[in-house]
Amino acid sequence: METGKGQPGSEEVNTAPWITVSNITERHLFRLLGTELDYGESEAITLCTEEKAAMILLDEKAARRKAQCMGLTVLGTVGILIWARRNGHIDSLREQLKNLTTRGGFRLSRAVCDHALQSVGEMPT
Repeated sequence: METGKGQPGSEEVNTAPWITVSNITERHLFRLLGTELDYGESEAITLCTEEKAAMILLDEKAARRKAQCMGLTVLGTVGILIWARRNGHIDSLREQLKNLTTRGGFRLSRAVCDHALQSVGEMPT
């Protein structure tokens, strides 16, 4: 697996002691997924099935659908931020969603943002 050299945060990821780099062994599944998804998503889903992981982090809609069809539990970036807000790891979900869209280049619909904010009590119902 190639790590993002030169990308913001890549050095932290490359040196984090809690991150383990693993290679897939199930090449057939990887190639099959690759007919519909890109390389990284195909590899992530394959590794998730091999490791029998509790969940997989995916944001791309097609990859999320494919993983869910395979019976995998899928969580996205917004879901992680909701969890972090509920557990006191971040003070403002609104601020983090704004950072995702303005600084991170994420495309989030107004409906997704509103639903997320409502779920943590940062937006009137």
